[in-house]
Amino acid sequence: MGEIIGGLLTGIGALTWQQVVMWALGLTLIYLAVSRNYEPLLLVPIGFGSIMANIPLSGAVGEGGPLTLLLQVGVLTELFPILIFIGVGAMCDFGPLLKNPEVMLLGAAAQVGIFATIVVATVLGFPIAQAAAIGILGTADGPTTLYVASLYAPEILAPLALAAYSYMALTPLIMPPIIKALTTVNERKIRMQYHSGPEVSRTAKLLFPLCVVIVAGVIAPVAVPLVGFLMLGNFLRESGVTERLSQSAQNELINIVTLLLGLTIGGTMTAYNFLNVTSLGVMFLGLGAMVFATAGGIIIAKFVNLFRKEKINPMIGAAGISAFPMAGRVVAKMALAEDKQNYLLMQAMAVNISGQLCSIIAGVVVIAIIKALLGA
Repeated sequence: MGEIIGGLLTGIGALTWQQVVMWALGLTLIYLAVSRNYEPLLLVPIGFGSIMANIPLSGAVGEGGPLTLLLQVGVLTELFPILIFIGVGAMCDFGPLLKNPEVMLLGAAAQVGIFATIVVATVLGFPIAQAAAIGILGTADGPTTLYVASLYAPEILAPLALAAYSYMALTPLIMPPIIKALTTVNERKIRMQYHSGPEVSRTAKLLFPLCVVIVAGVIAPVAVPLVGFLMLGNFLRESGVTERLSQSAQNELINIVTLLLGLTIGGTMTAYNFLNVTSLGVMFLGLGAMVFATAGGIIIAKFVNLFRKEKINPMIGAAGISAFPMAGRVVAKMALAEDKQNYLLMQAMAVNISGQLCSIIAGVVVIAIIKALLGA
């Protein structure tokens, strides 16, 4: 009987304070998802996965553990991030971007956070491959971050994934202080007329994803899966003959993969992998990347205003980060808070969609540079 009781209590004897800390982190993520509605579709499975992974002697991780198998099959092979891109592409309407291509400038400006963070991470001693993966956090785009991390920095996948998705969920808290610090009240009250531009033809909407795949693929062949699957989803949306596939990509596919991806991310968040200086540094730099990206879009918008008669509300530059559609909504809400008649939702969403595309392009550029530097 004593041996039986001892066997049942083995887990309690193996429990460490670090694992308890990770339980608390997992419960915090679940609390934020349930009580505050911060990215619940991701934070709930991540929270559960991290709790399961940090139970002493857990059968969920390690050799034969389901969370470890999901990591090996779905993340390290880049399969889950790539499949999510199909759903993201199917949900994106690039019409506003094609009508107002000048917003690409603001979307591109926000990507300065990527390259600024890469420089800072390198100066702090991170290897160039890890620095590149950390820099991608500036896109506020989880799938792109995971894709680059699985290619070049799988050893820091856990903190990268948590930073990418938690900061994306916390966009409504992170962006407003930065926007207010870099803009005046009068600038935030600038009203903008929405210029719908010429109607985008069906032919243009069909050619756009095809052209992006070809051009981006020629520039960086290694990134063809990343861009190709995104544009495949968009083509399914715009073709008009694959409605069932488009709806499946937007709903069943992305929901299932999101659940599995969240569990997998949580499964990598063991105390051993997460509670160390490197992981904390990644989290800190990830926040810095978001700050750089948000500030970059605002500063470029203010710079553009020096040469424009019809002024841009510089807040829409902040929507250039890839946290779609949250970043656009945050900007629109802040505009209404300053002026109840200032409706910037359409302009902010156009920039936000531009940021979504530019973040992918930036990811392609980073992959091409790192591939050249590493010779692999």
